[in-house]
Amino acid sequence: MKKIQILGTGCPKCEQLIRNAESAAKTLGIEYEIEKVKDINRIMTFGVMLTPALVIDGEVKSAGKVLSPEDIIKILK
Repeated sequence: MKKIQILGTGCPKCEQLIRNAESAAKTLGIEYEIEKVKDINRIMTFGVMLTPALVIDGEVKSAGKVLSPEDIIKILK
């Protein structure tokens, strides 16, 4: 199972990244869990300075931009 974390305070870009990540995971048909990390102290533990950020299985894959579902599919493969 893939653990997908979206780091951000809940802004519209963060919410879009959540939707895109869910779409990508469903397209691939993989088992996944999505966690929204809104606590700034937890976000900082990842070393992320720009949100939204995408974390897959504990590894930061993107920060400061909203990836498309297609981009996320490439990361998840």
